[in-house]
Amino acid sequence: MELKLGTRGSPLAVAQGEMVADALKRAHPGLGVTIVTLKTGGDRVQDRPLAEIGGKALWTKELDRALLAGETDISVHSMKDVESERPEGLGVAAMLERADVRDKLIGAASVDALPKGARVGTSSPRRAAQLRAIRPDLETLTFRGNVATRLAKLDAGEADATLLAAAGLDRLGMGEIGHAIPIDVMLPAAAQGAVGIDARADDEITRQLLAAIDHADTHAAVLVERAFIHALHGDCHSPVAALARIDADQIEVRAELYSARGSHVVRGNTRMARGDLGPARSLARQLLDDAPLAISELFA
Repeated sequence: MELKLGTRGSPLAVAQGEMVADALKRAHPGLGVTIVTLKTGGDRVQDRPLAEIGGKALWTKELDRALLAGETDISVHSMKDVESERPEGLGVAAMLERADVRDKLIGAASVDALPKGARVGTSSPRRAAQLRAIRPDLETLTFRGNVATRLAKLDAGEADATLLAAAGLDRLGMGEIGHAIPIDVMLPAAAQGAVGIDARADDEITRQLLAAIDHADTHAAVLVERAFIHALHGDCHSPVAALARIDADQIEVRAELYSARGSHVVRGNTRMARGDLGPARSLARQLLDDAPLAISELFA
């Protein structure tokens, strides 16, 4: 049997596709996996913030189209880039074990060590708001592109520092770059560090193959974080952080909502049984109820 695996063509996306292909072939000896690279809208447009040009769907739309058309059998995604509502006929069937969830700062040893007024390049409203909450003197500017592009912009002096996901650097063999920021300083994006595999809802054979590589704890935690984001009606405009952790048969989720410039923040946490997403949704509503207008208007 041969599976066609759809992925974006960036070095990180291809590396993640290869991780999934290797996991499938280990779980199912004799299975063939062909990687099909597709160019997405998010890859084509690099000069504007993602939120201005269509949001997360720009990373997934072309992969979804190919999967629904039968041109591919599965799609591999960074789960933090997957919108909380999937198209009819598709659904995330498996997730690999989650990697390091932290952000890394490149250009200084810590946020506190950045020079006064330093320029930090980032395309993430969450990271920009969190930085400004810690250091209101910092200037944030839009940095888009893959890891190599962002590092090249930094080397060219377009900014004094930048932030990248530790998991992505590790998967590219660049784990020595930068300094990890503790999650108590910067809580990560929902689903950061998780790789998901999408399949057609009616393709039972493929979904059974994927079940063998599904990491149950990662899947359970990421579903909680995605339920929280969905209840917020959050999108790429929304500075929001969320992290769920497994504790025996319970899941604890921490979350933060920020105003655009980080001058306001509301935080909360809750616990729930595995499979019960209700408390995550309730936490979202609670935080919105507690939030000042500078935050709540971003989630309208």
